[in-house]
Amino acid sequence: MDRRTGTLTLAAAGTASRLSRRAGLTGLLTAALYGVSVIGASLSPAAAQGMPLVRDTEIENLLRDYARPIFRAADLSSQNIAVRIVKHESFNAFVVDGRNVYMNTGTLMTAKTPNEVIGVIAHETGHIKGGHMADLRSRIARDQTKSLLVMLLGIGVMAAGAVSGGEAGREMTGAGTGVLAGGNDMVMRSFLARRREQESAADQAGLLFLERSKQSGVGMLETFERFAQQEYVSDAYQDPFMRSHPVATDRLARLREKVMASAYVNTKDSPALQLRHDMMRAKISGYVEPSRTALNRYPAKDTSLPARYARAIVRNCSGRCADNLADVDALIKEKPENPYFWELKGNLLQSAGKHAEAVAPLRKALQLAGGAEPLIMSELAQSLAASDNPAAMDEAIELLRKSILADDTYAPSHHQLATVFYKKERYPQADLAAAQGHFAEGNIPQAKIFAKRAMSKLQRGSPEFIKAEDIANYKTPTSG
Repeated sequence: MDRRTGTLTLAAAGTASRLSRRAGLTGLLTAALYGVSVIGASLSPAAAQGMPLVRDTEIENLLRDYARPIFRAADLSSQNIAVRIVKHESFNAFVVDGRNVYMNTGTLMTAKTPNEVIGVIAHETGHIKGGHMADLRSRIARDQTKSLLVMLLGIGVMAAGAVSGGEAGREMTGAGTGVLAGGNDMVMRSFLARRREQESAADQAGLLFLERSKQSGVGMLETFERFAQQEYVSDAYQDPFMRSHPVATDRLARLREKVMASAYVNTKDSPALQLRHDMMRAKISGYVEPSRTALNRYPAKDTSLPARYARAIVRNCSGRCADNLADVDALIKEKPENPYFWELKGNLLQSAGKHAEAVAPLRKALQLAGGAEPLIMSELAQSLAASDNPAAMDEAIELLRKSILADDTYAPSHHQLATVFYKKERYPQADLAAAQGHFAEGNIPQAKIFAKRAMSKLQRGSPEFIKAEDIANYKTPTSG
């Protein structure tokens, strides 16, 4: 059961069911394969990869706080690198390019401390800093016979089969074996050797970034020690992170030695940061895990704030939303300055169709969050737009424009703006907004249809016309 009616928004919903098991399967390897060879190197950070991305202000802000010192230590602060959340229950993290670190919800649920997640971010930042994706692209480009690409595809198919299981999984694994059998073994051994070098280099770079930011490497070490134990487990039960980040004994020994020698080895996460981490895990559990699983994880006898947060989400989203708002009101009464409790209440009312009642808590959430959070602005605009009040619709347009200016990858903002423009009979602007929404989702054919429709009504040469023309003329990147 997937309770998505709330503050956790699933991006690329149209492709989520088809690709949820494929996305994030083999970390750096498969991410590189899909990013470079299938849809090209020029990727949108949202749905263009076909990955079901979770969007949530609270979680994204926490991950941004985790990553900021690491990116600064790596001299990458100016690169505007984002940590993106993939909806998948397995433990995995990977990079596709130099602009994003992707992390599964399963990783966030498995990691019991902030330091474990920070260690994973540090390792993946090592891949970005080391230009490992560019190196892979270069190797594929140099392989004129494309045998390396064929073998990469074989590994991707086999990994997908191992995770899928059942008859379909066995078929996929068999297909992957067949692909590999026709490849050049020497080329593949060379590639895998290079990958092992890159993994070790990412370890060392990650530890350097942790040292520079005065953080412990214990979280990174514990993560790799946990996966080293899986080397003796059947592939069908191994986490994807294990398969894409092989943990050799000597590599683990070097990592342990460096971690223990650090002056910051015993540095602990602050209680405030640990609480935010626990709240994040509770939120993911409440929205994503089956109700029984979430309630077993957070039983009634657990009266901690995270446990009550998870139960409030489950109780309101397991059937009819906003039936048990007393749970949320109790959280607000205890922590009235927490914007995400107000956001939760507004979203529950919104999901129940009570848009007029949702406006006040969402407005409060936006104010407490600093007034500029794009996702909360979009949520508030949605309830305002449900009104036939012209002033409310004008405010919704203004909020959506600000939201898009801050984050133009969030497709719901574009689609909501299209809806408001249609209601106001501003059809060219509505078509353009719809085109931008489909483009953000990675649905290029549909985006082109709406862009061309907008162009036929917009003034040629105007900024809006140029935006529509850019989408209409967009060429999907192809492999080199």
